[in-house]
Amino acid sequence: MEKELKLIFDDEITVNGNLISKVDKIKSLDINQGQTSDVFSNKWTEVDSDNSFNDIHQFQFEWFLKLYGFETEADLRKYLVGKPFIVDAGCGLGYKAAWLAKLSPNSIVIGIDISDAAIHAAKRYKDVENLFFLNADIADTGIKNNTINFTICDQVIMHTENPEVTFRHLSSITKKDSEFACYVYRKKALPRELIDDYFRNQTHNISKEDMWEFSQQLTQLGKALSELNVSFNCPEIPVLGIKAGEYDVQRFVYWNFLKCFYKEDWSASINDATNYDWYAPTNAKRYSKEEFEVIIDENKMKINYFHEEEACYSGRFIKV
Repeated sequence: MEKELKLIFDDEITVNGNLISKVDKIKSLDINQGQTSDVFSNKWTEVDSDNSFNDIHQFQFEWFLKLYGFETEADLRKYLVGKPFIVDAGCGLGYKAAWLAKLSPNSIVIGIDISDAAIHAAKRYKDVENLFFLNADIADTGIKNNTINFTICDQVIMHTENPEVTFRHLSSITKKDSEFACYVYRKKALPRELIDDYFRNQTHNISKEDMWEFSQQLTQLGKALSELNVSFNCPEIPVLGIKAGEYDVQRFVYWNFLKCFYKEDWSASINDATNYDWYAPTNAKRYSKEEFEVIIDENKMKINYFHEEEACYSGRFIKV
């Protein structure tokens, strides 16, 4: 497969086992992107040593199907048939890329991540013959234009230095009439947006140890609010972007003021990492539906499937 891999890269690469290396290493990163890369390297190193994180894989697989318009895993397997090259841009520890490789054994799946996660993933999945990993910036993969049959950027593009540039690059490597699946954070109520923006301006001054401690405190707050088991009816407050409706207290605070994530059936480690994942990276842009649709249109892509929920927008977009 090394020969096939070299054909789709503009950049010169070497392949050592299932780890792809670009001869030209990652270019020097902007200070914010460098901080974001360091944050995720730290996160994925922590996660890689904690077996409890295996528990969320099935949740993520089921959510992936929902985010991108597949009824069942069998539907996704059928969709992947006849797609020689699949890219998972921002693959983290690679469990999703490995899932795709298993579902489509005749495809070559390439997981790409700017953090050290790509290196951890290559070690973890060294025995999956059709799966490779590349430690690189997903906005500058070195892959030739119009070569990838299914490009995925799931829950990642917002963390790049310029998500619009990253979207342009990933859509450019996608083959004509093929699809690019992408997820972006959705803008939330004004108080939550202001707090998020203010906090991210301070992340350069907070140590990793303090960030993990803060994340643990958010988990404890989310747990305490959830255990109140109190709901109330909130009026519409358009100026603040707060929607009317019945809210659980924890969800009201979560959506409108402060992300204090807590899921009862997840371990403390997973809850902590979810909060860390939100507040630690400097780069974490959010979008309105109209803003996301403009990006899709500007890159000459047509919406095949579009999904929206409180947290995000996602979909599959055909390159025309």
